[in-house]
Amino acid sequence: MLKIDGLNQFYGQSHTLWDLSLEVHAGECLCLMGRNGVGKTTLLNAIMGQLPLRSGSVLFDGTELAAQRVERRAELGIGYVPQGRQIFPLLTVEENLKIGLAARRDKVRQIPEFIYELFPVLKQMRQRRGGDLSGGQQQQLAIGRALVLDPKLLILDEPTEGIQPNVVAEIGDIIRRLNREIGLTVLLVEQKLPFARKVGDRFSLLDRGRVVASGAMPQLDEQLIRTYLTV
Repeated sequence: MLKIDGLNQFYGQSHTLWDLSLEVHAGECLCLMGRNGVGKTTLLNAIMGQLPLRSGSVLFDGTELAAQRVERRAELGIGYVPQGRQIFPLLTVEENLKIGLAARRDKVRQIPEFIYELFPVLKQMRQRRGGDLSGGQQQQLAIGRALVLDPKLLILDEPTEGIQPNVVAEIGDIIRRLNREIGLTVLLVEQKLPFARKVGDRFSLLDRGRVVASGAMPQLDEQLIRTYLTV
């Protein structure tokens, strides 16, 4: 579904992604992992068009994304939950969710009821401003906003960061349900190893801007963890 080939990215004179190739297969949950500063968020920003590519290809369902405008990703069916959530704090929960409707391919203009089934707290607080929610509730709102557009691919950048354990568990259950019950493809950047093991089918490890190991989640052994994940 998503195929990245020979991707190079720079910040100024600093070469941050090196001939990076990665593939996310339809219907799977791929966990992208690595220590801080190895290029995970940079890669997501490149996929989402927030950084220009120096070279390489990013194909989504056969469409080359490099030449597409940023908002075209949502129209094609990519839902994105960025690090830090980036909700609109002065808009209500309902208004935040409705923003995603504009990119729906079927032109539906009502918030799907299943969003509120997944996140009952959002229904309870739909008239409350986003900035008044707790961190965990804001994360649920950010995921809900991405799901409103009915994506084929959901990309999440460290959705458990700064979230209380009970909400982390809820988010994990929801990702698994979306992936395994309705077949939503997921690309997840995650630092917490237990969470990644819980939700992921496969893993790819990044180090210094390169993919250094990939495989089925059970293949993420202690040697790989010590070499590329342990701080």
